[in-house]
Amino acid sequence: MSDVVTSASVEAQLEAYRSELTGYCYRMLGSVFEAEDAVQDTFVRAWRGFDRFEGRSALRSWLYRIATNVCLTMLSSAQRRILPMDLGPAGSGRATDPGEPRADEIWVGPAPDSRVLAENSDPATVVAERESVRLAFVAALQHLPPRQRAVLILREVLAWSAQEVAELLDTSVASVNSALQRARATLAAADTAADVYKPLDDEQQALLARYVKAFEAYDLDALTTLLHEDVTLSMPPLPLWLRGHDDIHAWMVGTGSGCRGSRLVPVVANGMPAFGQYRPSRTGSGHDPWALIVLELSAGRIAAITNFLDTGRLFPLFGLPARLG
Repeated sequence: MSDVVTSASVEAQLEAYRSELTGYCYRMLGSVFEAEDAVQDTFVRAWRGFDRFEGRSALRSWLYRIATNVCLTMLSSAQRRILPMDLGPAGSGRATDPGEPRADEIWVGPAPDSRVLAENSDPATVVAERESVRLAFVAALQHLPPRQRAVLILREVLAWSAQEVAELLDTSVASVNSALQRARATLAAADTAADVYKPLDDEQQALLARYVKAFEAYDLDALTTLLHEDVTLSMPPLPLWLRGHDDIHAWMVGTGSGCRGSRLVPVVANGMPAFGQYRPSRTGSGHDPWALIVLELSAGRIAAITNFLDTGRLFPLFGLPARLG
């Protein structure tokens, strides 16, 4: 009986770290599915060696050490995850062929906030955590070598000291500082600027309401007024991506016109507003899943639209219905 109680106690202590560890592994790996696998592997390893550790702070550091090693092992044999913009220049909105879908393993994927952000009542911490899981930021992290990636996340996102990171990675403080400097330089060259999503902000909510109204009415003129001039549109796993009003308008009038009559269901992904998109069913009744739309906002307009088309895996992950009646 005591072994059962002890086992339940260990599992409860480990479970308290699930969300923050999943967020850490997601930033490292670029996939929430791989992140959850990494955390499960971390917990199995921790459970087996749990009797060697006592105390909350020691346990947290130990779990991050295990999770980091799991992620570094996974990354040693994995292809770097990307967004369509990493494949080459923007395409034409008049293209009729968006290209052959690429394998899921190459894409940075979306993540529900509930899976990757720990519950926190401090507004400043909530804002910082949302910022650190935005798609553009997670995609930029994938450009870093794995150990630099770990250093930057631990130092800049999780606010660990250089000494703590050095101990976790079995290296020197000087090496940590050097890796951080190189990682910062790489990220500085990436375009990751955007507004933090504030669900209670009236201006942002008004913008999103206008977006939903224009999209569902398929009023492309109204929709265009909500977009930045250099707005981007991408559709993983398709390689084609577009930039600017003219090309996006041309795409939605042409090849993308099947989205006419869609319905949008709001969710939150990567600390940003998102929607489950349902297109009119070919059966003539109801609406079927088509895409998970993640928006990036900047200066009161929409700066990026990413349509993830793998609804079979993503809609259940985000708690979205299988179809709309």
